[in-house]
Amino acid sequence: MNIANFPWLTTILLFPIAASLLLPIIPDKDGKTVRWYSLIVGLIDFALIVYAFYTGYDFSNPDLQLVESYPWLPQLGLNWSVGADGLSMPLILLTGFITTLAVLAAWPVTLKPKLFYFLILSMYGGQIAVFAVQDMLLFFLVWELELVPIYFLLSIWGGKKRQYAATKFILYTAGGSLFILLSALTMGFYGDTVTFDMRVIALKDFGLNLQLLLYAGFLIAYAVKLPIIPLHTWLPDAHGEATAPVHMLLAGILLKMGGYALIRMNAQMLPDAHAYIAPALVVLGVVNIIYAALTSFAQRNLKRKIAYSSISHMGFVLIGIASFTDLGLSGAMLQMVSHGLIGASLFFLVGATYDRTHTLMLDEMGGVGKKMRKIFAMFTTCSMASLALPGMSGFVAELMVFVGFATSDAYNPTFKVIIIFLMAVGVILTPIYLLSMLREIFYGQENEELVSHQALIDAEPREVFIIACLLIPIIGIGFYPKLLTQMYDATTVQLTARLRDSVPTLTAEKAVETVSLSAPIIGH
Repeated sequence: MNIANFPWLTTILLFPIAASLLLPIIPDKDGKTVRWYSLIVGLIDFALIVYAFYTGYDFSNPDLQLVESYPWLPQLGLNWSVGADGLSMPLILLTGFITTLAVLAAWPVTLKPKLFYFLILSMYGGQIAVFAVQDMLLFFLVWELELVPIYFLLSIWGGKKRQYAATKFILYTAGGSLFILLSALTMGFYGDTVTFDMRVIALKDFGLNLQLLLYAGFLIAYAVKLPIIPLHTWLPDAHGEATAPVHMLLAGILLKMGGYALIRMNAQMLPDAHAYIAPALVVLGVVNIIYAALTSFAQRNLKRKIAYSSISHMGFVLIGIASFTDLGLSGAMLQMVSHGLIGASLFFLVGATYDRTHTLMLDEMGGVGKKMRKIFAMFTTCSMASLALPGMSGFVAELMVFVGFATSDAYNPTFKVIIIFLMAVGVILTPIYLLSMLREIFYGQENEELVSHQALIDAEPREVFIIACLLIPIIGIGFYPKLLTQMYDATTVQLTARLRDSVPTLTAEKAVETVSLSAPIIGH
């Protein structure tokens, strides 16, 4: 088989979608056949991803690889164009890994299992497509595709306020998607050539004012998905009502789509505008870190507490993207993958804890550590990873963003000192609310009615296996970050060099005028 000519990416993203279409005709009374079928589909697709990338992908090549392009709707200039580089490849691997584990996490689902797994598998292909497609219109279509499964997964299998959470999710994300469509059409029709190929669009000579307008449009859409405060309020509501496997998809993959698109389109395709607006991204990143961490303190609902923790961690991604250093951008990529693993593990454990205690309120918990020792140990370990304990992937990612931003010569020194101080405050806040959470759940005063409950059993082998699968890469990357960074370093170094070429064209006065900040990017 000629690896270079085989349509790997098309196969990888279409296979789970095609497989999901067979679910309605599979004879199954109790849901067991359906779940095994879905797990096998997930494993096969993940195996295809690993095989394709580790045999046909060159880590030293910063450009797109495994490229496929076929005419689809030539009248509209729409092509089926896919490819992978250092920005997309790690996230495609993450998608396959997390989704397969989410299928295994969905084992207890008994309500409409065929529809549930149909939505999971169709979302599997849609999320891979977001990271692989290289056509702007096609990107918009697949971006919209993943909204529908999440809406139904929330509205049918969610909690008491599931309809409200699902409706809020679809309104926020669909509303933001309109800005993607408008910006994509503007970029495609601009100039003498009408094209939606991202590689060709990136070479177009957009004026600075138009770049700023396009950048703002994309930023609104991706700020919803990342999410960036104040466009974040859908996330705590969605997490508050979701089931464990949906939690894993939301925290592990969905948020990363916003970070990826912000790098791919805002930074890579609109570098001059990025140089102007980067200080605003830094400020927004700090707001995410501090505000979400403080808000997490006040949450008495366990799911909402972890949800705000996710928002806080994504602030480091924004700062890394805006750092104009190889190390900072590499840290942003590492933070996305790291948080995908850690967030998925924490939300899965939240679901496992709820299945036993039947409550999410911290005030109603306490003293369950003696009855659920395995869950206690796993929850503690994953919380340590979330608070960036040395030896875990989160520590390496946040350290890279810290040092990358601190060593950037694109910012005013006073501005850097202020931002670094505030980032450090956020890092200090994280262990406080996470350790307090652990104390209230597993230590604290025992709730006699809860502790004596027969359903308060320890973790089963399936649950231990899922957490072990997530902890292996978390710890592996923590001790040897090159396992991951070597996959994208060539691409991020090339992108950073291009971004830095845009910095000297600015003056302090222009940056202040554009973003209304007292700490602009300055020339060299």
